[in-house]
Amino acid sequence: MTIRLPAPDGGLRTYEPRTDPLAPVPAGPPVSRTVFSAAHVVADPYADTTPDGPAAVDWDATLAFRRHLWSHGLGVAEAMDTAQRGMGLDWAGAAELIRRSAAEARAVGGRIACGAGTDQLPHGTLPQIRAAYEEQLAVVEESGAQTILMASRALAATATGPDDYLDVYGHLLRQASEPVILHWLGPMFDPALDGYWGSTDLDAATETFLGVIAAHPDKVDGVKVSLLDARREVELRRRLPDGVRCYTGDDFHYPELIEGDAQGFSHALLGVFDPLGPLAARAVRTLDTGDTKGFRALLDPTVALSRHLFQPPTRYYKTGVVLLAWLAGHQDHFTMVGGLQSARSLPHLARAYELADGLGLFPDPALAESRMKSLLTVHGVPR
Repeated sequence: MTIRLPAPDGGLRTYEPRTDPLAPVPAGPPVSRTVFSAAHVVADPYADTTPDGPAAVDWDATLAFRRHLWSHGLGVAEAMDTAQRGMGLDWAGAAELIRRSAAEARAVGGRIACGAGTDQLPHGTLPQIRAAYEEQLAVVEESGAQTILMASRALAATATGPDDYLDVYGHLLRQASEPVILHWLGPMFDPALDGYWGSTDLDAATETFLGVIAAHPDKVDGVKVSLLDARREVELRRRLPDGVRCYTGDDFHYPELIEGDAQGFSHALLGVFDPLGPLAARAVRTLDTGDTKGFRALLDPTVALSRHLFQPPTRYYKTGVVLLAWLAGHQDHFTMVGGLQSARSLPHLARAYELADGLGLFPDPALAESRMKSLLTVHGVPR
């Protein structure tokens, strides 16, 4: 069987799908690294919604996907940007997602950490921003999940310099009942976060970030760094206080960062581990045995797919993630919250299918091929 895929030049090319999926088996969590997959939400395709209206979520399918990730030993990073937080999923929807997913995690014994931000507040004063953070922090803590303190668009717009970040984050960390994960999300993922930590100079911003951690090391479990800059991440993790982990959010260089070097390594909290979940878990369990070559042999080939999904505009990587979930049979449709299924071109989606199929990511290759052909037909590609 073959499939005709659109090429970037406007033509069509013939691709022969593989027939042998990788089929990793469910297993317990890795032990040498803590690994979270940021997870997407499944939209309700029958809801009568608009792109700027409240999100309509298919809760059964959304929670089923989280059970899939937990079954392979991965933690779930919930209500993050992968779940279209701030790109279709508002705070009301995120709060419901946190409560439901945390309850499901308790039921199955899965690890979960949830994002707390300020997205119920488009803009405001520093006291209002602190209050918005406090509201979300309370929801996460009441759910029983670990907290990820997300970067705030409102704070980025309001802060006048590093001292405002030190004040707001210091206030929140003093209140947190358990150690949190601090999230530094770069502007490639969200342009509204340019200049976060009080400066567009990343060296200066790093000093402020480290200052927040140094003032409250007992309240920081770790930091998630999403700057797509491996050198900077390595330099940062070497300066973290003892006991504070670095969770890589670098979807371009994650194999080398997770493997690490003689001076340390990164744990993982990655959006690309949504489609790569079973394979990623198998790779890290291989690393648990000390087999670094086997780990890299499994994970290095996935980087081409990740770089494709996260190509600029990087924030639209969610479209490819949901496409692959549909092709893999984790949901019955390719509809996204806010209509974001239209955010990538057909050639981009076709290449994502080809790369994922080449890795053996689809449990049922025939189903993936059939669904991809149906998408192509809708877009006018002849069979």
